[in-house]
Amino acid sequence: MKAPVFVGRIIICCFILLFALDGNAGDKSNTSKNNPPKKSTNRFISSHPPFTSLAAGVERQLNNIERSIILAAETMPEDKYYFTPESLDIKGSNFKGVRTFAGQIKHLATDNIDIWRSITGDPLPDGIKDVNGPENIKTKAEILKFLKVSFAMGHKAIATLTDQNAMEMLDFRGRKLARIDLAFYALTHANEHYGQMVVYLRFCGIVPMSY
Repeated sequence: MKAPVFVGRIIICCFILLFALDGNAGDKSNTSKNNPPKKSTNRFISSHPPFTSLAAGVERQLNNIERSIILAAETMPEDKYYFTPESLDIKGSNFKGVRTFAGQIKHLATDNIDIWRSITGDPLPDGIKDVNGPENIKTKAEILKFLKVSFAMGHKAIATLTDQNAMEMLDFRGRKLARIDLAFYALTHANEHYGQMVVYLRFCGIVPMSY
C-alpha cells in the first residue's frame, strides 16, 4: 500500500472515531433527574453540533483557525505591520532575515490559495510569483482583504470533500497528494503561522484576543 494512501485512510478512520464519539456524547440513556449529564467545559465541543459529514469536520477546523488568524491580523496596529523581532536585538537570539508580521500573513494567504486551489482546480491568481505573495499588496487593508480571499478559497475546497473522493490523488507541486491530505496540510500550515503571529503580537505588547 502506498504511504499517502495509508496515511489518508488513517485520517479517515480518525474522523469516523470522532463521529462515533460525538454521537455517544448525545446519548441520554444513562441520564436521570438524579444523575444529569455534565456540561462540557471544552469550548469547541460545547459550542459546536456533532459532525454530519467529513466536510463538516474539516470545515469546523478551518472556521476555528480562520477566526483566530483574522482576529490577530486585525488586532495588530498598522504601524506595527512591518515589525520583526530582529529589531529588538534580543541578546542570544537570532531573528535575522525573518518575515515581518505583514510578510507572515502574505505568505500564509499565498500558501492557502496555492494549496486549496489544488483541490478546487482554480488557476493561481495574477501577481503571485512566489510563496511571499503579491508585491503590490502592502497596506493593512490590502493584506487583510488578500487573507480573507485565501480563506474563502478554503471553504470552496472543503465543500468538495466527500467520503468517496477524500483519497483521490491530486497534483501538487510536482507530486501527488490525496485530497484530504491537502486539506490537512493547509490547516496545519495555518496553525503554524498563527503561532508565529501570536509571538509577534506579544513582542509588540499586545495580548492576543480569542473567541
